[in-house]
Amino acid sequence: MKIHLKGGRLIDPVSGTDAPQDIFIAAGKIATIGRAPADFHANKTVDASGLVICPGLVDLAARLREPGYEYRATLESEMAAAVAGGVTSLVCLPDTDPVLDEPGLVEMLKFRARGLNQAHVYPLGALTVGLKGEVITEMGELTEAGCVGFSQADVPIVDTQVLQRAMQYAKTFGYTLWLRAQDPFLSKGGVAASGAVASRLGLPGVPVAAETIALHTIIELVRITGARVHLCRLSSADGVALMRAAKAEGLPMTCDVGANYLHLTDMDIGYFDAQCRLTPPLRGQRDRDAIRTGVADGTIDAVCSNHTPVDDDEKLLPFGEASPGATGLELLLSLTLKWADEMRIPLVKALASITSAPADVLGSAGARAGQIAEGTVADLCVFDPAAHWQVQPAMLRSQGHNTPFLGYELPGRVRATLVGGQIVFEQRAPRESS
Repeated sequence: MKIHLKGGRLIDPVSGTDAPQDIFIAAGKIATIGRAPADFHANKTVDASGLVICPGLVDLAARLREPGYEYRATLESEMAAAVAGGVTSLVCLPDTDPVLDEPGLVEMLKFRARGLNQAHVYPLGALTVGLKGEVITEMGELTEAGCVGFSQADVPIVDTQVLQRAMQYAKTFGYTLWLRAQDPFLSKGGVAASGAVASRLGLPGVPVAAETIALHTIIELVRITGARVHLCRLSSADGVALMRAAKAEGLPMTCDVGANYLHLTDMDIGYFDAQCRLTPPLRGQRDRDAIRTGVADGTIDAVCSNHTPVDDDEKLLPFGEASPGATGLELLLSLTLKWADEMRIPLVKALASITSAPADVLGSAGARAGQIAEGTVADLCVFDPAAHWQVQPAMLRSQGHNTPFLGYELPGRVRATLVGGQIVFEQRAPRESS
């Protein structure tokens, strides 16, 4: 399949390119940029006038709900949601049922994902058997099966000696641990961020200290072991400050934040809106502003969707009983564009936080992602930056339709997504000719 993307605004954060350029695709790769190669005859020409062509989005946190939670979502529905959102590479968490702690389970997941021929899936293996925090998994075998790192998802390791040994082992073999900083005792039973809002609503709170105490522990263990750690879903101003200091010290650490946290605060809970029941909980405006600034200045490396589809019935329960989580794959681009517009961030820099920067976090596994260059795999997102759309359940391809942004009008609409040089998603395409 030979494809000509014609007249689009090419934005590549790696090279800093932001200019009108044609792209010519052949054999799944970008053949040339600007001028057509000799004897190139396109099977399909896409008129991208007025549209942005950028690297396919790289999402560092998406729950695909398989195996074990197919009543919440299926691999088919969530992969369709990914490409509809311009996501061509995604990292899935190990908290499935059964847990991704055995090579066979990882291989099965990757086989299923490849069969759908949509976004690339990068599984995280469980750091401990059954995510119980007691016995370290066979990291070498899981890596050979296709895992890009090791995580406890939202289940903390209580025994710090186990965590230290895991870091020592990971350092020895060059693995990355993906950890979320949360003290299990300070956060126990909490459903909202500690503060005035939680107190007024009578909701048990999760204090900022639950994040910072755990973060202090992780940072100290990184100093001792030299292990490479990626901190997942920071939620507080104090947590951002600690990461800024750790990076200034030169520790091998990166971090991300969920796109929802760029915009929302605990005030958005309103009168017990279960759509805002998230993990970690939404915090105050000071925290939200620190997160926005942290992404802008590079303290926070990447923005992720933290995609967690939830069954509709589980969101109809009282706030404290509702399942935490929100769909996010199809909102990642729009929420990032909204943040960039409000912060007056150049588009090339904003797109870096959801393309090249998360690809860098993946390391060698993400070498094929996050950039547009001749000879690289044609994983691309074509979107209309001027288009606005209203978030409605019927607009979402994910099986989970729950998000705090239902009814919001958001900027940016994906018009086409290419994976491996094949168009895997198109939206109405009035601009196309064949």
